[in-house]
Amino acid sequence: MTQPADLEHARFNMIEQQIRPWDVLDQDILQLLSLVRREDFVPPAHRGLAFVDMEIPLLGSEDEAMRLGHCMLAPKVEARLLQDLKLKPADKVLEIGAGSGYMAALLAQRAGRVISLEIEPRLARMASENLQRAGVANAQVRQADGATVLPAEGPFDAILMSGSVAEVPQRLLEQLKVGGRLAAIVGMAPVMRANFITRTAQGSYSTAQPWDTLAPRLLHFPEPSRFRF
Repeated sequence: MTQPADLEHARFNMIEQQIRPWDVLDQDILQLLSLVRREDFVPPAHRGLAFVDMEIPLLGSEDEAMRLGHCMLAPKVEARLLQDLKLKPADKVLEIGAGSGYMAALLAQRAGRVISLEIEPRLARMASENLQRAGVANAQVRQADGATVLPAEGPFDAILMSGSVAEVPQRLLEQLKVGGRLAAIVGMAPVMRANFITRTAQGSYSTAQPWDTLAPRLLHFPEPSRFRF
């Protein structure tokens, strides 16, 4: 059995050897990562991988989990998305893709309210139970397809897509308040970029693409045709 001291040592190494070198330098974010227990959001079979620099499968085989997006993003990607989204304490946040609920737990510590949509019923249940056990009261998981259904509570101060898409749908951008920010990993493997899109005015947006990474797909979002004529 893993001892508490071993867990804390592994958590410290994750922060100092993976996350900080990836330009996550906000001390509040680093402190938050030491407080929210990532291991409590990992399936028991993979608990030993909680602090490893990899995507963790949540359902089924590793190949199936990666293909269907049923996985946790790598810790450094989660941390950098959280930092660069620049949440404020009163923000209302929409997350697409709850996974195990870990990202929603982090978002909830930085914002006023989080609504997290999860298409897979077993993951929606897992995320809800994990958040409840962790005592997170201001994050709610709903079973819904974020590619087609959006909450009535919009517009939002921030939207996070916890997976990759070929492009960000306009209908999601329209769910941002003026001044609101959307974070998504956009592109086709092997080249994807983190996109941070700010609604600068009604119908106007600015985009920053500060870093490259890879992430499994969110389901049901449009894909470009693979055929070329």
